[in-house]
Amino acid sequence: MSEFGGPAYRALKRRRSHSRVTDEAPSHEELAEYIGAMTSVADHSRLRPWRVIELRGKARKKLAKGLAKASGEDRGKQIAKMTRAPLILVFVVSPRESRKVPLWEQESVANGVAHFFGLLLHESGWGSIWKSGTHTRSKAVRKALGVKKPEYLLGWMHVGGIPERDRKEKPRKPLDVSKHLSAPK
Repeated sequence: MSEFGGPAYRALKRRRSHSRVTDEAPSHEELAEYIGAMTSVADHSRLRPWRVIELRGKARKKLAKGLAKASGEDRGKQIAKMTRAPLILVFVVSPRESRKVPLWEQESVANGVAHFFGLLLHESGWGSIWKSGTHTRSKAVRKALGVKKPEYLLGWMHVGGIPERDRKEKPRKPLDVSKHLSAPK
């Protein structure tokens, strides 16, 4: 048995969301390395029912336009939101036909990929924040990104460099473990 508090534990304890990021972003090649690491995500029957859409530059406006259409919100406001980070990663559930693995389990795999991705980004010095909302799975957003049924979006991450002022670790409010860990009575 290994020592408690190893690298994975420390990485999880340090991970933070960063709503403000710099104009730097991981390269396509770096993202490909992270994708390659996702083979360790628990995935019944190794269906790999997910994919990631990489949006940079003007491509970020596709998501903004889809969200504006779905919400009825001002397009300019959505574009401002979607272009505040140099990179947006959109996480998509890509369901596979399976008699053994139900849809909810396939979506759980895709969620695991998204959260591990955030952890890897943070450990590599990148800032990210997870976003979703009422219109995440709307037809307008799917269409704007070229996502066709049966696929659907989980959400997206804004990704960029971590500003110097945010590099200092901040203590988190402790979790009341008794509310989240139990045994049958």
